[in-house]
Order: sequence, then structure tokens, then C-alpha cells
Amino acid sequence: MSAAVPVAWRRELWGSPVRAAASVALLALLLWIGFHAAEWAIVHAVFHPDAQACRAARHGACWGVVAEKWRPILFGRYPYEEQWRPAVAVTLLSAVTLLSAWPRSWRGGLVVLWLGVIAVFVVLMRGGFFGLAYVPTSRWGGLPLTISLAVASLALAFPLALLLALARRSRWPVARTLATTYIELVRGVPLLSVLFMASFLLPLLWPAGRQPDVLLRVLAGLALFVAAYLAEIVRGGLQAVPRGQVDAAVALGFGRWGVQRDIVLPQALRMVVPALMNTVIGTLKDTSLVTVVGLFELTGALGLALGGDPVWRPFYLEGYLFLALVYWVMCFGLSCYSAWLERRLGAMRA
Repeated sequence: MSAAVPVAWRRELWGSPVRAAASVALLALLLWIGFHAAEWAIVHAVFHPDAQACRAARHGACWGVVAEKWRPILFGRYPYEEQWRPAVAVTLLSAVTLLSAWPRSWRGGLVVLWLGVIAVFVVLMRGGFFGLAYVPTSRWGGLPLTISLAVASLALAFPLALLLALARRSRWPVARTLATTYIELVRGVPLLSVLFMASFLLPLLWPAGRQPDVLLRVLAGLALFVAAYLAEIVRGGLQAVPRGQVDAAVALGFGRWGVQRDIVLPQALRMVVPALMNTVIGTLKDTSLVTVVGLFELTGALGLALGGDPVWRPFYLEGYLFLALVYWVMCFGLSCYSAWLERRLGAMRA
């Protein structure tokens, strides 16, 4: 099998004169693009934070903007002297997220660890305790806000998605109708409109002076939106489980919820791992939309860092390329984890 793959590739690339000519032309184009990209990004680039040198290097990139503005890009409007707090907070949150990706850690103690890390994250970010200065959520931003919104919204959305998926397949007409209505209604509107409603319309329903914090409102809107998409993915997995297994489990004396918990859901979730991870990656990228409601995550923090500084504003392209690299590292890591988890679960099933 391993020897057949190179042979197939050779036939695809060089199997005929037309294919060979197309391959040579494409290879030449890629080499030309790569040469000029390397020349711009490395050879003639400026890496130190010197605006005058960047202006003089007309044919090279100015990575000095990243060296100069990395702190406001990564931490937004968080007070400069307190930025060690979001650095520690996001490191802890990322560490427990990576630990949770390891199947052997899926035990009851993981829930306690998550609760502890969440409490430490809030204390560090918000302050007001243990001598830490109070920082309102309106000044949170950058990478900590991006990761915390993605992690928290997915953690809140997944249990709701399970309930919606089970309710949509329920024999009870009321539960099935309510779940279907909710899913189709939420999936029929863009996320941007959900964020606007959570940020600007929801406070009108609350008494004056008692409106929830804007970060909590946005988090709730994002979680409710993601839950609708996750519910459809889980429902697809539930429908893929053979009906005969359910009948056999009932015949063996399993209760209704026992069948779902011990037989149906584990198989359903295993089959939809790629689709679930696709939604996770999409949610991570969708957090960039919260900028429109006044929360400055990574992309919004970059706009703040460069928009008010005329010295470095011309080099926005390099800033956005840096953000693209950050997002690519996170999303590619999630994609690799998805492939690894799929292979592991497939081996366990075999």
C-alpha cells in the first residue's frame, strides 16, 4: 500500500505531457511566489522596533511593529503594570484545557480542577481580592479574552446541545417541537445579530442599573448560538447508531436513560468527533466578532494598538499577518488533536 501511493502521485503529476506541463508551470509559480515572499518577509525585513528603518525598507516587511506593539495586541486595554495577571490567567486556562484533551484525564477530579482554575482566572482578571487592583471587564481584551470566550462558550453550549439533541428525537411532541423551534430559529440568524441582541436589546428587559455585565451577555449569546449547531451534530451521531443496539439493550433490562448514557451517546459522540472539532475551531474564530459590541479580543486589540498611533499605523499588514499566525497555530493544533483523537477512539472501538 505504501508503494502504491507514490506511484499514484507520479501518475497524477507526470502521467501525460499536459499534466507534466501543468505541474512544471505550477511548480515554477510556487517557487516564484516563495522567493519573493521570503525576500519580503525575511531578507529585506526589519525586525527591531524602529519606525524610521521600517519606512526606509520599502521592499521588506516591518516586523518591528510586532516587537513594539505585542503587549497591547495580546492584552488589549488591560493596565500595563498589571498585565502579568492576564498572562498567568490565560496560561492556567490553556494548561487545563490541554490537560482535558488527554482522554486519561477524563475523571471526576477534572471537574474540580476546572472549577478551581475558573475561580483563579476570574480573580486574576477582575481583581478586587488579595490586594489585586480591580479591572472592569470592559478593559479585558486580547488573547485572554479570545481563549476565555471560546472555552467558556463551548463548555456552556455542550450540555445544552446534548439536551436539545435528545429532545429533538424525543417521543414527547412538546419537547420535540420546542427543541426544533429553538434550533431552527437560532441557526436561521447570523451570530452578529445574536451578539447585538445580547449586548443592546437584552438590557432593555432588565431594571435600570441591574443589567448583567456586557461580557456575560455576550458569553450567553455565543453559548446559545453554538449550542444550536452542536445539537444538530450530536443528533446526526444519535441517528447513526443502529436501532438494533437500542432494542437489544432494552431487552437486556437497560432503562431509557441508561441506554442513552451507556450505549447510544458514547458511540454517537465518537462518530462525530471531526464535526465537533470543526465547530470548536469555528467558535474560536467567531470570537473576533465581539469587537462590534465593544469587547476587544485579538483583532480588536490590534485595531486599538495601531489605530491611535500614526507612527505604526502604516504597518497594519504585518500586524494582521502576526494575528493570522496566532490563529493558525491554535486552529492547526485543534485540527491535529482532532485527527489524533479520532484515531485513538477508532483503535479503542476496534
